[in-house]
Amino acid sequence: MPGKVSPDDLLAHVFDRTGATEFDETVLQGPADGEDAAAIDWPDGDGTLVVSSDPISLAASQVGDLGVSVATNDVAVSGADPRWLTAVVLLPGGADESDIESITGDLDAAARRVGASIVGGHSEYVDQLERPLLSLTAMGTTDRFVPTAGAEVGDAIVLTKAAGLEGTAILAADFGAELGVDPDVCERAATFLEEISVVPDARVVREYATAMHDPTEGGVAAGLLEVARASNVRLEVDRDAVAIREETERLCEAAGVDPMRIFGSGALIATVPADELDDCLASLEETGLEAAEIGTVRELDGEGPELLLGTDSITEPVEDDLYPLWEAADEED
Repeated sequence: MPGKVSPDDLLAHVFDRTGATEFDETVLQGPADGEDAAAIDWPDGDGTLVVSSDPISLAASQVGDLGVSVATNDVAVSGADPRWLTAVVLLPGGADESDIESITGDLDAAARRVGASIVGGHSEYVDQLERPLLSLTAMGTTDRFVPTAGAEVGDAIVLTKAAGLEGTAILAADFGAELGVDPDVCERAATFLEEISVVPDARVVREYATAMHDPTEGGVAAGLLEVARASNVRLEVDRDAVAIREETERLCEAAGVDPMRIFGSGALIATVPADELDDCLASLEETGLEAAEIGTVRELDGEGPELLLGTDSITEPVEDDLYPLWEAADEED
């Protein structure tokens, strides 16, 4: 099954193999379960550098735009303003000048929208590739690093926008025709890719948040569990309070997948002290961003971190519902 390396494998083979990190006092946050960005003290003590890397391997179109959003989202939800990017662009051997022109044009436009400079990277052609493969590293600065692991008992849980935005756009693009969903629904769903960036959301929420997280693979359900695991808490979430757009409901119902368990980029998960919740939601509304309280952070009520999603208890990593669809499509081909 494709997808992320399991938390158990990361713990066994990755998190304790980080070079000289243990001797470097400038590393405030290194690799850890649920954390998507590193935090490094500036050598002169003036603020914190936040760094995150992400690949884009499945997208066939808008790959540059998606790459910038995915990389800068992780920096933004750590409380930083994305400022610098490096981009590794690997192209199929049969790619031509129009392909590199399209990708770099997307990279440039997306980076300008979030105010980040592309400062370096690498590009080459690889015969073994069937589609472009991008890997971006985003860097930014902040005076207050916000980790995934900061959720505190009693905090309210906030979700911006809606669940499954990226996954909905993927369903429309990859499976819309065969699912028999109204073309108008698919057209509207495709525009959800324009909302993948959570940089604007994070710039508002970071003033209040104890923790922030960007749900990606596995959707909002996976993102919430990652907050619970990183913070060693229990999250109680009212599933009915989670916004799910009509287009998402229609496409997910047709595909037989759960809107909470498909790629979730575009939403921001945050935990906020209860006495600051109203101010946080009001600030988001003033900025024109949808948001709602969806649950509460509780003390552990069992052996380990847990997401209670409605009546469903989730303690194991969540696999994205779209992977079986892609695998079935590949087998048919």
